[in-house]
Amino acid sequence: MGSRLLPLAFALAALVAGLTSHDRLASYAVLLAVVGAGAAAFVGVGGLLEGHGSVAHAVTTVLALVLLLAGSVVRASAPVGGHVPTLAVSTLVLAALVYAVPLVGWVLEPLVPRAKPAREMRPAVPSS
Repeated sequence: MGSRLLPLAFALAALVAGLTSHDRLASYAVLLAVVGAGAAAFVGVGGLLEGHGSVAHAVTTVLALVLLLAGSVVRASAPVGGHVPTLAVSTLVLAALVYAVPLVGWVLEPLVPRAKPAREMRPAVPSS
C-alpha cells in the first residue's frame, strides 16, 4: 500500500478532472490521493526508522503528503460553484513533481562515475 504511484495517479486524475470542469470528481480524487500519500509517507518514514529506507524517499513522500493536504484544505474551503483556487491546483502539480524527484535520480544514475572495486591481492605461491 505504500506505493508512490497510487497518490501520483490520483493527483494526476484530479488535475485532469479539474481541467475538464469536473470539480466534484477532482475533490474526491484529491481526497483519495491524500489517503495514498499518507500510506506512502508512513511506509517511507517507517523504512527510514528501521534502517533500510532512504532519506530521499522519506522526505519526498512526506513533502508530497503536506502539499496534497494543503491543496485539499484550500479546495474544500473554496465557495461552492466558484472557481478552484490557484493554490489548490499548484499544490497538485508540485506534489506530482515531488513524487517524480526519485525518477530523475534513477534516470541520471548511470551518469555518475563510480569507483572501481579494489582487487584482492593474493600472496604469490612459490613454484617448486
